Amino acid sequence: MDHIQVTLTIRGFTSPGESIAVVGSCEAVGNWCSQKALTLHVEDDGTLWKRTVSIPRGVVLNYRYFKGFFLEPKNAGDPSQVIVNKWETHQHPRALNSSESDLVVDDGHFGILNGIECVDSGWLTCQTEIRLRLHSSQKSPVSITKKKFKKSRFRLKLMLEGIEEEDDDDDNEQSQTSWNKMTTTLEISMISANGYTSRHSQPECGYALEPSQWTEYSIHTMDPDNLELTFEFFEEDLSETVVQGDIHPGHVGTACLLSSSFLEIGKNNGVVTLPIMSRNSRQTIGKVRVDYLVIRPVKGFMCDMHSSFTKYWKKRSALDVGHRGAGSSHTAKHTKIRENTIASFKSAANHGAAYVEFDVHLSKDYVPVVYHDLTCCISMKKELSLELFEVPVKDLTFDQLQLLKLVHVNAMRVDDLKGIFLHIFQAVPEHVGFNIELKWISQLRDGSWERNLSSYFDMNLFLDIILTCVHQNAGKRRILFSCFDADICTMVRQKQNKYPILFLTQGVSSIYPELMDIRCRTTEMAISFVQSEDILGICAHTEDLLKNMDSIQVAQSKGLVVFCWGDDNNDHENRRKLREHGIDGLIYDRICDEQIEQPNIFKVEESLNEVIPVETLKSCACSSYSIPCSSFPCSGQTGAESCGSNSGLSS
Repeated sequence: MDHIQVTLTIRGFTSPGESIAVVGSCEAVGNWCSQKALTLHVEDDGTLWKRTVSIPRGVVLNYRYFKGFFLEPKNAGDPSQVIVNKWETHQHPRALNSSESDLVVDDGHFGILNGIECVDSGWLTCQTEIRLRLHSSQKSPVSITKKKFKKSRFRLKLMLEGIEEEDDDDDNEQSQTSWNKMTTTLEISMISANGYTSRHSQPECGYALEPSQWTEYSIHTMDPDNLELTFEFFEEDLSETVVQGDIHPGHVGTACLLSSSFLEIGKNNGVVTLPIMSRNSRQTIGKVRVDYLVIRPVKGFMCDMHSSFTKYWKKRSALDVGHRGAGSSHTAKHTKIRENTIASFKSAANHGAAYVEFDVHLSKDYVPVVYHDLTCCISMKKELSLELFEVPVKDLTFDQLQLLKLVHVNAMRVDDLKGIFLHIFQAVPEHVGFNIELKWISQLRDGSWERNLSSYFDMNLFLDIILTCVHQNAGKRRILFSCFDADICTMVRQKQNKYPILFLTQGVSSIYPELMDIRCRTTEMAISFVQSEDILGICAHTEDLLKNMDSIQVAQSKGLVVFCWGDDNNDHENRRKLREHGIDGLIYDRICDEQIEQPNIFKVEESLNEVIPVETLKSCACSSYSIPCSSFPCSGQTGAESCGSNSGLSS
């Protein structure tokens, strides 16, 4: 095949050690794989990047630029390792037609295409992220025992002191240490009900801790098990020099944490308590309680850079979402079709559901299964009675779950567990979106755990299995993750680059007990958390929203998507009010009773796109096509679509 020479140029600022690269739809530019991307060469003033590439003649090349670090492999013969810092995420990538002769393409500025800037942060490709958090969810993180400092108010600063090193004269080891230091970064975020500050550096004497504030330090590193992290404590009045020669007065103590301790503990999340050591004696002045989370890249799966919907949402009128498909089987007015079955999902879709919502967790042998509750009741049939035993789903293998007769924990009716996660992708039509709730245990404010489950799977393993399954089987299906656990939401955002997630929150409720995590307790706090983590939006409890409908507009004004859940959604009048206030999605039961049989909105849009150009539809009034406004967006209602038009896979 004939080839032509194409010279690509782009302008962009980079940090030390960072490069700009191009990745795209042919082998010469990596076939959308970041590890095979083509790095550009910097010229002139350090902002102009250029590279000539040979591509097949007559092929339309789609491509994106990204900024990142290109690291030499640790071992000879291994592929290079690439850290993606920022990448272009327009719904339609850049494109050029190679049917002409050699080309010189000036692509303007990084991240800007057709006048629209659309850039997202990268995901974990080969590096690990360590989160250290100080908060008062359970109690104050700092406890002072030294009488002198009992009434003191402290400011804290986390220092990355360096990498644990052993004396070694080997040149390769020394270069490896420099390589790790270059790619280790430290940033701080703080959230409260009043707002957030995210991903910035610390002042010289750190920040004071507030009881209603969540303070989080984020460390990106290639060597997560070999770091020295030190909390520096300053008295807030900063008046007294503690040690002669101190640059900053009030520097009274330190608390040291070795990241290798996480490996020794054997858990990727938990709490460690550190002694605060006085700087002018060997005495302790107190202790600090540090909540930690280690986020590792997905094992055995590499995300491509073809498309991203993590922050993309096409604004429509409220979408109907079928709770457990056609609805719960275990309520007083339960649906006629059993929940979480293929028949239930199809029935909901046939009655206009844009998405079907269901819960996914793992069996004991790590197989993803669809089932609503964390526990199930096994029935043991006796001569004259039925005896039930409540068992965590996680303690049963997939084969056991398939063979046993199960009873829902809130019902006495025998039920079969048929929710084979993989089978659902194959059996449910692709135009039906999946709202996948990632099932995780919750700790209550009183210290107890939901269903008395205080231990669960390793978070990284749990997500690696489910995320890999979804990425490999979703095809063009719309996927929307959700979870009540804030850390799971953070990890989904960091471990992959394609699908969005909503933070499920119950807010202030008279129905459900208060949760331990302060990020979940109010809708305002949930909004701040989601903004800080750059997540798509929230899925709020309708009980809380009905008390303050303005929360919907507040969240949307901050660029967030708002869904809602709860039994209150089963009331037609409540749904009407929520639609009037612009809710983006309604999750409710008995959708088949409320709606006549009709194709869902995504199916309608597909059909219209086949016969009528999208631009024609956008420029015409909805009534011209005999479909209600709820079935297709009017001109001017596309909202976040400014980053590109719908590609068929978007939410």
